Amino acid sequence: MLYGKLPIVFLSAIAAEKRGSINSTIATYILGHLDSMKNIGIKEMAENCNVAPSSISRFCKEIGLNGFVELKDLLQSTEFDYTGFSEDISIDNRIHTLGEHIKTSIDMVEGSITTSKLMQLTKDIEQYDEVAVFGLLKAQTAAIILQSDLLMLRKQIYTNISYAEQINYIVNADSSHLIILFTYTGSYFDYDNQRNILKGKDIPKIWMVTGQQKEYPKFISDTLTFSSRQDYASHPYQLDYVASLIGQEYAQLKKE
Repeated sequence: MLYGKLPIVFLSAIAAEKRGSINSTIATYILGHLDSMKNIGIKEMAENCNVAPSSISRFCKEIGLNGFVELKDLLQSTEFDYTGFSEDISIDNRIHTLGEHIKTSIDMVEGSITTSKLMQLTKDIEQYDEVAVFGLLKAQTAAIILQSDLLMLRKQIYTNISYAEQINYIVNADSSHLIILFTYTGSYFDYDNQRNILKGKDIPKIWMVTGQQKEYPKFISDTLTFSSRQDYASHPYQLDYVASLIGQEYAQLKKE
């Protein structure tokens, strides 16, 4: 997994909320004062954010945490890290090196993606009336690309930036729904406390589009995988390419 749970839930909350809303204010303040927040109490945090303690508790619940205790655990354990791909002294060389790496990552997708799976996913999109597509942080760009391409092809599908809202949609979906998850490392459900959230219910059909081939929860219906280095430099370009391929094949399907 490239990202910890804290940036996942906080950045999705900031992106999904109206600027200046209570949740946006809390998330923005915490991310801007991480070092001083690690050993803070709920009352002091509320004072620093200029909100009531009850607003902090409600914020925790609404972004998908169990409560303030889990928030404190995240604040104490999360480390932010960015891995640069090239440290060459020349900016031109750094630009070239990263560009070549991205091109290679696209070639890896082209040479490894299973066309029969790609076609089946495209047919499923055509078949289902209720279709949703989700991703976390940079993976959400692939979701938006697919949503935009399909809209131009007169197929409306749903997406939402908030991870809590994504999980809520998945939990409440049934067999009439198709859900597509773009997840570079395949760790989409690792951020949620209930990995078996769909156990024993009328579950939706879920496709996982990922660069990681591993064992997934039993409620994952199928996977569309591709070869990947699983590094920062290849992400989200591989997923974005796959999203464009799905849109292209859907357009081809509609011509037939």
